[in-house]
Order: sequence, then structure tokens, then C-alpha cells
Amino acid sequence: MFLHLGENVVVPIKDVIGIFDIETSTYGSDTSQFLRMAEEDGFIERITKEKPKSFVVAEVNKKSKIFLSPISSSTLGKRTELLYEET
Repeated sequence: MFLHLGENVVVPIKDVIGIFDIETSTYGSDTSQFLRMAEEDGFIERITKEKPKSFVVAEVNKKSKIFLSPISSSTLGKRTELLYEET
């Protein structure tokens, strides 16, 4: 099963580590610093030029990757629940 993150980007659901709301999770300086460092190290992939609503941490090809998604974390979370219900 795959999770659609927006545009033409999908990630195997088994590879998703976490789904986070970008607005509420960046209140903390630790998360902001984590995202800043990940961007500097090239681990972040912007899915679209739209303002991101969430970020998804996943393991892709045995490497951590962070996807900035235009889809809200609650919608992505619901999609994962629906996928698990179908199996």
C-alpha cells in the first residue's frame, strides 16, 4: 500500500515513520532546528511550491527523507487509517 503525499508523490506506507503538522510542530525550537539541518543536508524534498501544511518523515532506500506536503497532517493520517482498514 502507498500513501499519496500530493502531486505525483507516493511513499510505501510501511516506510512512513511519522506525519507532522508543520505549523504546530515548528513551535518548538528543536523541530525547527531539525528541519533546518535536514534541509542543509539535502534530506528534504518539496513536493510543490505551495506552502507546506505537513511534513512526512520516511525511510526511502534505507535513507531518511522528509517530504514537505501541501496536504494536511490530519488528511494524511486519515488516509493511512483507511489503508489499514482495507487490508
